[in-house]
Amino acid sequence: MKELYSKFGMTFVLVGLVLLLTVLTWQDQAPSPQSGSKSVASQISKLPFASELNVIIVHRALSDEQTFAELLENELDENELEVDGTVEGDMRQARLFIESIIQSGRKIDVIAVPVAVSKWLLFEDLGSIDKSLNSTKLISPKLTSGSTFLSPDNLKNVFSQISIVAIMAIGMTLVIISGGIDLSVGSITAFSAVFCCWLIDKYGGGMNAGAGALIGFSLISIGACGGIGLFNGFMITKHKIPPFIMTLAMMLIARGFASIISEGQTIQVNESYNWLGTGATLNIPNTVILMAILFAIAYLVMNKTRYGRHLYAVGGNIEAAHLSGVSINKVLMIAYFVCGGLAGLGGIILASQFNSGAHTYGLMYELKVIAAVVVGGTSLSGGQGHVLGTLVGALIIAVIENGMNLLGLDSYVQNVVLGFVILSAVWIDSHKKG
Repeated sequence: MKELYSKFGMTFVLVGLVLLLTVLTWQDQAPSPQSGSKSVASQISKLPFASELNVIIVHRALSDEQTFAELLENELDENELEVDGTVEGDMRQARLFIESIIQSGRKIDVIAVPVAVSKWLLFEDLGSIDKSLNSTKLISPKLTSGSTFLSPDNLKNVFSQISIVAIMAIGMTLVIISGGIDLSVGSITAFSAVFCCWLIDKYGGGMNAGAGALIGFSLISIGACGGIGLFNGFMITKHKIPPFIMTLAMMLIARGFASIISEGQTIQVNESYNWLGTGATLNIPNTVILMAILFAIAYLVMNKTRYGRHLYAVGGNIEAAHLSGVSINKVLMIAYFVCGGLAGLGGIILASQFNSGAHTYGLMYELKVIAAVVVGGTSLSGGQGHVLGTLVGALIIAVIENGMNLLGLDSYVQNVVLGFVILSAVWIDSHKKG
């Protein structure tokens, strides 16, 4: 049982969190515009003499409700039912519209509305407007019971929101398993976003940049960030600077360069740049697909290659690894190179999401990335950990943050909870060793 918990403990925690949030967010929900319009059309078509009824639609100037109204008109048209009129606006405008129909001598048999509109005070006593409205039926979509947390849109948001941190956490996993730490990843992220957007603005055509420039300068920026990571590794291995101090210094240097290059301003780029950050393939966000590919590659490298074995050896016992003929410096420099490059990729994704680069990007990301790795079971002492555990850790953090948002907890409470989660993960790691 102890061995089972050691391997899958955080997975059990993740499953438990999902079950808890499923229960806590279970409630009656308004259906989507598509299913809501079908529900209302079905209810109307089942009324006696449905084809002779005068139907009006009332909705607000919101995109979902506009979609609902359009789809409902189409549904009623397919059922050979006509809409006598549609009003878009607030409660006052709806009342004026209803009064104008009554004054014109027409009757209103059915008022079709979205769920939120059905709660207006206007519809609690339609007879007060005119006695002919006493028999008018108010029809809205039937509510469905379900978990807000488990809704497809919310789950997609969870994976999309954590994808950048999870991608960066792959590199951090390598570094921590090797016995090191990298505090500079958040600043490298900002540098990557700013540097790439600056290159596009200065040399790639700016707002008119083509796909070649966007891709080329993105790769250059990622390579530059890999170079920063390589420099970290060089100073740590060749000059014996402690990883904490070296990467702390680089955290200040990288963000400082990002501020200098951008002159403290946001650099805007072409909107077509958002394909990676906000685009989707087969309705799956491109960032999530990229995350899955990178984790698959990392898993193979960590478990099926000589480098992976050497990495664990260095982190577990650096002296024994050296005596076994492992190239310590090479192993460590590759780890920091990958960590810097993936942090740079995170910056490119951020720039793609916002079509811009700013020196403020990536603030506190280093803490989230380290938290994902530690919560996922990687030991801060080095030599122990698993890249799939890091994915679980990233998902735990994402689920906690998303769940607290759904439950309406403010950011201060979220910071406290997240802090206790990290503390608990480190305590568990210490307890296992003890």
